Formats: sequence, structure tokens, C-alpha cells
Amino acid sequence: MFRLSVRLAFLACALGLPASTAAAADDVDTARGEYLVTIGGCSDCHTPGYFFGKPDTSRFLGGSDVGFEIPGQGVFVGRNITPDKETGIGGWTREQIVTALQSGQRPDGRILAPIMPWHAFAQLTEEDVTSIAAFLQSLKPVTNQVPGPFKPGDKVSTFMFRILPPGETAASAPN
Repeated sequence: MFRLSVRLAFLACALGLPASTAAAADDVDTARGEYLVTIGGCSDCHTPGYFFGKPDTSRFLGGSDVGFEIPGQGVFVGRNITPDKETGIGGWTREQIVTALQSGQRPDGRILAPIMPWHAFAQLTEEDVTSIAAFLQSLKPVTNQVPGPFKPGDKVSTFMFRILPPGETAASAPN
């Protein structure tokens, strides 16, 4: 998809076609990205209210209100992945979003939370992850500062799912 977009944009410039032809190629990438985000279930972990059965579509992909506790690692809340510059990924370039999806590495060098399935996204084609990045950058920015991450033992300020090792019961898990 990405190569096709570049080719169409180049062709549009070379032939003197209106910029709308190049924009149409971007629209195709964005639509593909929306499709991939939808089937990938990104809104499950990144949209407030989803885990309560009432996703807040006005804050689509604006960050969850529920975290996941992973024993020994802490509690991680799905981040705001809208292009909000203060609380989301609005300061990330398209290439940085692609890198995060393919390698798990954020622009600041940290690795994404272990609950984020970037290993699965790393199997997508370059065109697919570029389309996802294009779609995320096309969203309406949502200002929503998500709490956390919380280290083991930190007081958690949000609802959370607890992931327990095999054989452990919720009653015996540390609080």
C-alpha cells in the first residue's frame, strides 16, 4: 500500500495531475489502516469504557480506564493512541509509530508494555503498519492522560484486570 501511495503521488506530480490524486492514495492507506485497527481490536484496550460494555466513541482510541496487572511487572493501562500532542502520540512521526508496531520500541527508547501485542503486529507487512500509522494520525486528537504504568506494589488509581500464573487463585493472590 505504501509503495502504491508513493507511486501514485509521484505519478500525479510527474503528470501534473491535481494533488487530489495523491490525496486519494493517502485515503486508501487511511481506510486500510482503519480496517486493520478494527480487526486488530485496538479499541478494546485503547478506548475508555470498552471493558465496561459501553465504549466511549467520542474518545475512540483515547486511552483505557482499565489496566492489566502482570505479576512481578506491574499494572499497564492502554495508552492514548490518538494524535494528541500532550497525552497521545501526536509528537510521534509516522516512522516512529511503524517502529513501535514492528519492534515494540517507543521513540524514547522504552519498550511497549508487555500486554501490547506488538509481536503480532511485527508480522504485518510494511504497507500494513504504515497504513495503521496513517489512520492513527488521521484521528481526531483526544486529550486524555492515562494513569500509570504502575510498578509492583504501587497504589493503582484505576480498575484493573489481574493476570494470575497457572494454579494460583484470586483469593491467594497478593493485594
